[in-house]
Amino acid sequence: MTLAGMKTILAITGGIAAFKALGVLRLLTHHGADVYVVMTAHATQFLAPTSCAMLSGHPVSVELFAPLKTWKMEHIALAHGAELILVVPATANCIAKLALGIADDLLSTLCVVSAARAPLFLAPAMNTHMYTNVVVQQHLAILRQRHVEIIAPHYGRLASTLEGQGMGRLAEPEDILAHVCAYNRRPAPSR
Repeated sequence: MTLAGMKTILAITGGIAAFKALGVLRLLTHHGADVYVVMTAHATQFLAPTSCAMLSGHPVSVELFAPLKTWKMEHIALAHGAELILVVPATANCIAKLALGIADDLLSTLCVVSAARAPLFLAPAMNTHMYTNVVVQQHLAILRQRHVEIIAPHYGRLASTLEGQGMGRLAEPEDILAHVCAYNRRPAPSR
């Protein structure tokens, strides 16, 4: 399965697993996707936008109210023609915003604008206690009802040395790409 030429938005949120988004970016571009990276301000604390720009070949977008590069509003321009949106990692904060329709930064606004235009994939990653929290699980259930694809986290070693192992570890980049490719192979619904 090829992603050749597919306009893809890789949205990176501010969790410790953000560094793994580089592996996802490499795989997407290797498979021919035309990837545009959007990062939250918190994500830039974990990963340099320059690294993403070099791998994607496009400027990285962070600020909702950044000076306009063109007369097009950036969140609308990015959403236009997007064929796939992938949030890696999807933090509890991001999941809550998307479940509730909160659009208060570039990433969440882009996802709200694109809701009916392109398939949305979320790859959650967080502490076990956060992931299993009833509110987070309710938000994920709401998103599944809206046909958002959730790429389940794995059980494994977590970033916090206090926690050791648990559920909430970001799926490996290869698993994330496999999920996206499997979705893209589904037959189109009959009309």
